[in-house]
Amino acid sequence: MTLAFIEDALAAALEAERAGEVPVGAVIVRDGIIIATARNRVEGEQDPCAHAELLAIRQASAAMGSKWLYDCDLYVTLEPCPMCAGAISLARLRRLYYGAPDPKSGGVDHGPRVFAQPTCHHAPEVIAGVEESRCGEVLKRFFAQRR
Repeated sequence: MTLAFIEDALAAALEAERAGEVPVGAVIVRDGIIIATARNRVEGEQDPCAHAELLAIRQASAAMGSKWLYDCDLYVTLEPCPMCAGAISLARLRRLYYGAPDPKSGGVDHGPRVFAQPTCHHAPEVIAGVEESRCGEVLKRFFAQRR
């Protein structure tokens, strides 16, 4: 099941790439059903907060009618940044599955390691490296074309 949902996140990442955005995609799943799908929209919306994870959390919260997403899992193609990790904690997501690590800007297993901080109120179960090479390749290709 995990691979199918990361495939959906990858599809959203490829949509972001076609739109000229950093190719990151995210889906939120509840009871085996996708309730939110989003991609980065930072450039298109000129909004530094329009990361795929935040947009998916907003969409899932609206669908659920709740700010709490206790029984939901997030699948994202790149390790979330500190801002997104904070939102994941605040939304009380059950699990986080991510593809490629982000040693430069990550906030989960790199950088500030948001979920490991004593001030973090909720830490989801984290499953890293889901289709890591495929997720990473999309990002490498995107940035190579811009250099």
